[in-house]
Formats: sequence, C-alpha cells, structure tokens
Amino acid sequence: MDLLVDGIDFGEGPRWHEGELWYSDFYQHAIYAVTSAGVRRTVFGDLPDRSSGLGWMPDGSLLAVAMTSRKLWRSVDGAPFTEHADLLSVATWHCNDMVVAADGTAYVGNFGFDLEGGGTPAEATLARVAPDGTVSVAAEGLRFPNGAVITPDGTTLIVGETMRADYVAFDIAADGSLANQRVWAETPGMFPDGCCLDADGAIWFADALGSQVVRVKAGGEITDTIATPMPTYACMLGGDDGRTLFVLCAPGSHPDQVAGKAEGAIYALEVKVGHGGRP
Repeated sequence: MDLLVDGIDFGEGPRWHEGELWYSDFYQHAIYAVTSAGVRRTVFGDLPDRSSGLGWMPDGSLLAVAMTSRKLWRSVDGAPFTEHADLLSVATWHCNDMVVAADGTAYVGNFGFDLEGGGTPAEATLARVAPDGTVSVAAEGLRFPNGAVITPDGTTLIVGETMRADYVAFDIAADGSLANQRVWAETPGMFPDGCCLDADGAIWFADALGSQVVRVKAGGEITDTIATPMPTYACMLGGDDGRTLFVLCAPGSHPDQVAGKAEGAIYALEVKVGHGGRP
C-alpha cells in the first residue's frame, strides 16, 4: 500500500466523486476531498457534529450523516448544511454509515447502543430517508448495521452487520422499502465495517477487528485478504479507472485513542476489478 495522505483523526464514509476521494473526519469535525496525488482540500470545516456517511442526491446536493444529533444534513450547491431529516425516531444511538440510491433515498445505520461508553450490545434499526426527507423504518433487528452497498441495477441493498459478522441483502421495492431479508455472506471472526462493491459483484470491506481489507463474494467465499499498516475502518474503490482501493486507517476507534491526535492515514493500492454499484 502507498500512503495517500496522513494527519487524520478518524476517517469514515469515503466516496469517490468527480475525481476526488471525499471522506469525513469524526473528530476534526470536517469533510475533506483528496486527489489521487494526495492533494487535500477542506470541503466543510468546523461542523457542529461528527459527520460520517456521505452521498449525493440526483440534483448533486450532498447528504451527510450527523452522528450524535442523529440527523441527516443536506448541502445544495456547496451551501452550508441544513437539516434534511431527523432520525431520532428510528436510531437508538449514534448514526453512522449510509448509502444513497439513485433516486436520492438514503439508508442510514446506527450503533444501536452506547458503544463508546461500554453499553450492552443491542439490535438496531436501519432507517430509510425518502428523497423528501420523510423517515421510516427500513429493517429491524440488525446487529450494528454499518457499511452498505446497492447493486448497479438498483434492486438490491446489501448491508454489513459488524457485530453479527455477516452481510444481509434486501430487495428494494419501487418506493424504496426493503423486503426478502437473507444472509448474503458470513464473515466469521471478522468485523465488517466500511465497504464497497466491485464490478464482479464482490464486496471489499474493512475488517475493524483484524487490521485488514477483505474481498468477499456472495455465499461467503473470501478471495483476497490484505494486511493494513494499522486498524482499518473503511475502504472505497475509485481513481480514474475505478481500480484504486483507498483504505482508511486509524490507531483505534475510541475517541480517547484518536481524537485530536492526527495519527490516522489513507492508503491506496491497485486491484484487478474496478468499482461497481453505489456508493
């Protein structure tokens, strides 16, 4: 892996967008974009909350998850964020990662319990936010719903359950509701975190437990495991041909370990199969 950029507290929600890798930094309260050459710019700084998952509406406006206030922000044409949706009715603890469908429907996961405070693990609900900001329950009984992807045809949502060590798939109906929940792949001994889909239908995911990025196919076949320089919590395919795997790393995930220390980094490596689907 090659170092792309360092000086990160905790990077999350990486997305390749218009020639740059966009990502959130929890504890720097900022959203950045960095080129393949490692040139970084601040897109939004001094945010009033931790930002996490990112995605774009059909009109090009940016959606960002506000973690602790459990809201979804929206920025139109680069303007300051406004509230797009309030997720308090669905999310039982900090909101986290998100995937946005082609029509602007957003699916947002949450911790489900006070992870950082040592709370008892509990199941969580996946939220669905319609393009107009209406919030509803997409799926229940998930164990830490985290990184999620949507297949290129827009008909299937696949979401990682970090604390159940698996991926579950759902059919996406025309109105954005989900049905037909089934196990897409099991990943025993791993904690699937941020992830992305490739053009062959396999998922690259950051294993938050094992300091590695892993490629898994439907049914659970592991095709690749690549060790990372430090623990990793998210990854994304991008670059000019979609074959650069960007890997977001940090010394740990608890704020006491990383907040204000700028010891995290993003690494990059080339893989054989390019990006597919969303995000």
